[in-house]
Amino acid sequence: MIDYFAEERSEDVVNARMGPDVSPRLAEVMTSLVKHLHAFAKDVELTQDEWGLAIEFLTRTGQMCDGNRQEFILLSDVLGLSMLVDAINHRRPSGATENTVLGPFHVAGAPQYAMGTNISLDGKGETCLFVGQVRTIEGLPIAGARIDVWCDNADGYYDVQQPDTQPQWNNRGVFVTEADGTYSFRGIRPVSYPIPDDGPVGKMLAALGRHPNRPAHMHFLVSSPGYQTIVTHTFVEGDQWLSSDAVFGVKASLVASMERGDDTAWRSSFDFIMTPSGV
Repeated sequence: MIDYFAEERSEDVVNARMGPDVSPRLAEVMTSLVKHLHAFAKDVELTQDEWGLAIEFLTRTGQMCDGNRQEFILLSDVLGLSMLVDAINHRRPSGATENTVLGPFHVAGAPQYAMGTNISLDGKGETCLFVGQVRTIEGLPIAGARIDVWCDNADGYYDVQQPDTQPQWNNRGVFVTEADGTYSFRGIRPVSYPIPDDGPVGKMLAALGRHPNRPAHMHFLVSSPGYQTIVTHTFVEGDQWLSSDAVFGVKASLVASMERGDDTAWRSSFDFIMTPSGV
């Protein structure tokens, strides 16, 4: 009997066409995708005009992408999907530092500096001393941990967004923890900024009554042999956008203290707790 398409069993008909030699994981993912996609269309009774607008939106999203901008990642971010996938893949025991999204502005190969070095090269912004310790769940210090850091400048832009304005490697650097697991470096108090909202994703946010802003944060990528790499931010305590981050990156455990410093305008303290690989 030929299994013709019908609204009532549409997902079953589509999934039945899958070939017998498809990899088990691809079959699992696509079967679920078709099932939920068809259920969505039935749930909202999607009109042809609405589906046409959706196709136009996806087309414009693809056309917005180039070597410096990935509008589909931005779409994933503002829908909370990037954070969900990250959470699924980085479940850690209580007390370990939580991950958050990498973001689009990490650049490999930043200079390695001695502890205490100032990574702000453009001289803008309020100075801030970042300090803390990298240690295990049991509280033991981790010596030689690599800490890759980056943030925006006082105007809310990363150096790669303004290559003709900011010095290369502005507000970026790599540090290696001391024998006692401590780190320290100087930079600026990060400022909040809007994600790029001049494309289809920005228009979608506006239509949904959502703002494009991210709360102020410093990016950290902490790695050490034998431990899970931590990709995270520390968020500035008291920022107005903490509860409504456009990409849902804030977690309560990642909000760092920001206090008046002695020899800098500000001082931010945060410890990173690493989990062994495979846990």
